[in-house]
Amino acid sequence: MPKRLILDSRLLDITITRLCQQLIENHDTFEQSVILGLQPKGVFLAKHIQSKLQELTGKNVPTGYLDTTFYRDDFRRRETPLLANTTHVPFIIENKKVILIDDVLFTGRSIRAALDAMIAFGRPHKVELLVLIDRKYSRDLPIEPHYVGQHVNTILSQRVLVEWTEKGATENAIWLVDTQDTTG
Repeated sequence: MPKRLILDSRLLDITITRLCQQLIENHDTFEQSVILGLQPKGVFLAKHIQSKLQELTGKNVPTGYLDTTFYRDDFRRRETPLLANTTHVPFIIENKKVILIDDVLFTGRSIRAALDAMIAFGRPHKVELLVLIDRKYSRDLPIEPHYVGQHVNTILSQRVLVEWTEKGATENAIWLVDTQDTTG
């Protein structure tokens, strides 16, 4: 599987800092804002965003993790059952500005499921979507992010691989991987 580097560790750090600066512009004191990272992969980005925001502002933005397994529209259509992840939302989101975070936006189905799952914790005042990678031209649903690290043109035979040192990678990096077998 050929791999092409999209963002190395240095550029990824710059991108996360830029995304945090945009959040600071729009959320100011973060008094009414919370972060929800989508399980499983958005959690790592949510932790990086929370940490960088604390470094830049001195504020600890409440952060939780949301599992959408049972809210997915393909939950019962899979041959092998999906395994649920932990949902940890230690705050009420009623009337809060929710910053929903995921690593890669592809079809939009995970985000749709997250919107449904969020309602169990209250009705937010506003929901904004932050993603590291927006896979352009692949959306099945009319969902667009408010904050984007990078737009990437992809085809269906490719996938975006986000590697974190917290998950055992040697360095944080984002790759575009061709999943087609080119050996014939």
